[in-house]
Amino acid sequence: MTDVTLDTVATATPPARRDIGLKRRYAAERRFRLYGVLAILVGLAFLVVMLLSILTKGYTSFWQTTVSLPINFEEKVIDPDNKRATDPSVLVTANYPALAQKALAEKLGIDPKNKPMMTRLKGFLSDGSRVQLRDVVVSDPAVIGTTRNVNILAGANLDSAFKGQIDLTVPEERRKVSDQQVEWMNKLKADGAMAEHFNTGLFTFGASSRPETSGLGVAIIGSFYMMVIVLLLALPIGVAASIYLEEFAKKSRFTDLIEVNINNLAAVPSIVFGLLGLAVFVNFLGMPRSASFVGGLVLTLMTLPTIIIATRAALAAVPPSIRSAALGLGASKMQMVFQHILPLAAPGILTGTIIGLARALGETAPLLLIGMVAFVANYPATPFDPATALPVQIYMWANEAERAFVERMSGAIIILLVFLMAMNITAIVLRRRFERRW
Repeated sequence: MTDVTLDTVATATPPARRDIGLKRRYAAERRFRLYGVLAILVGLAFLVVMLLSILTKGYTSFWQTTVSLPINFEEKVIDPDNKRATDPSVLVTANYPALAQKALAEKLGIDPKNKPMMTRLKGFLSDGSRVQLRDVVVSDPAVIGTTRNVNILAGANLDSAFKGQIDLTVPEERRKVSDQQVEWMNKLKADGAMAEHFNTGLFTFGASSRPETSGLGVAIIGSFYMMVIVLLLALPIGVAASIYLEEFAKKSRFTDLIEVNINNLAAVPSIVFGLLGLAVFVNFLGMPRSASFVGGLVLTLMTLPTIIIATRAALAAVPPSIRSAALGLGASKMQMVFQHILPLAAPGILTGTIIGLARALGETAPLLLIGMVAFVANYPATPFDPATALPVQIYMWANEAERAFVERMSGAIIILLVFLMAMNITAIVLRRRFERRW
C-alpha cells in the first residue's frame, strides 16, 4: 500500500483526489477485515488451548486403576460370634480393609504377620475397599467363608503413578509413592492383577474425601431435578407472560416499564438471583438449604427473562397476515393466538427454552449462596433432599488439595461441556427442522 501525503492530495486534480480517497477507503476496509480475522484467530487459539488443557488433564479420569485380589471372606473377621442371623448390622461394621490388605500381602508374597511390611502396604489400596467388600457381603451373605476375586480400587497416589501422572525419576522423598510401592505396582502389572478399567464410579459415586471414590452421581441427579423444575415452571410462566405482552397488552407506560425491566433482568449477574433466593426461599419461607427444589426455583427466576425475550421474538416473527386471516375467518383472538400463532412460533420458543436451560445448567454462583456446597454422599430421593449440581461439584473439587482431584475436576468439566453442547446442538437442529421462512 502506497503512502499518500496531504500535499499530494491538495495538489492533485479532482479525479486524482477521488482515486486517492477510494484507495484510502479500500485500504481501511482491508485493515478492518484483517483485524477481524486476527480477532477470530486469537479467540479460537484461546479456545483450543482451554479445551486441550481440559482434555489432557481430564480424559484419564474415565479410567480407574484396580487390583484384582482373591478375597477370603473369613468368618472370624466378619462375624466371629455368628450373630448375623439376629443382628445383620455386624455385616456392616466388620473390618473389611483387613481382608483386602491380607489378600494383597499374599498376592505379593508378604507374610501378613510381618508388621513393618504391612505398614508399607498402607495406602496402596483405597480405603473405599471397606464399602466395596461390605456391599458384596450385605448383598449375598453366603460369600462368608468363601474366596472370590474382587477388583479393589487402588489408592489415589498409586492410581496417578500407574497412569504416568507422577514423575518416578525424581528422588523418593519428593514424591508420595515410595520405591517399594513402585516395585509392587510393576510386579502386579506384570502379573495382570493391576490394570485400568472404565471408571463407572465417576458417574455413580457421591461425595467423598478420597479422590478414587468420588463421583458425580449426586450432582447428576441434583442437576436433573433442577432442570425438570425449571422446565415445569419457567416454560409455562414465560410463554404466558410473552403471549400477554405481545398479543393482548395495550401499549402503555406500564407495559413499556415491564419490557425494560425484563430486558434488564436478562443482563443481571446470576449471583443476584442467588441472593434473592437466599433471602426469599431460604430465610423468609424457610425452605431447606442445599435442596434441588430451591435451586430449581432460583434458576427459574434467572431463566424466565431469557424465555420471555425469545418467545416474544418468535411471536413477533409470525407475519401479521396470519393474524388477519384467522380473525377474518371468524376466529376469536384467543383462538387466533393458540391455534395459529403459537404453533407457528413453537420452534423459536423451543430454541429459547433449551438455550435458557443450558445456561441454567452451567450456573454456579446462585447455587453456592443457597447452600448447595454441602458434602452429600447419598443419592437424593426427592427434590427436597440435600443435593449438589455439576458446576458446584466442579467448584468443590477445584478447592481440594489432593492432586488427584484435579483429574476428577477436569473429567467433570468434560461431562458438563458434553451436556451443554448436546443441548445447544439440539436447539439448532430443532430450529432448522421446524423453522419456517416467511
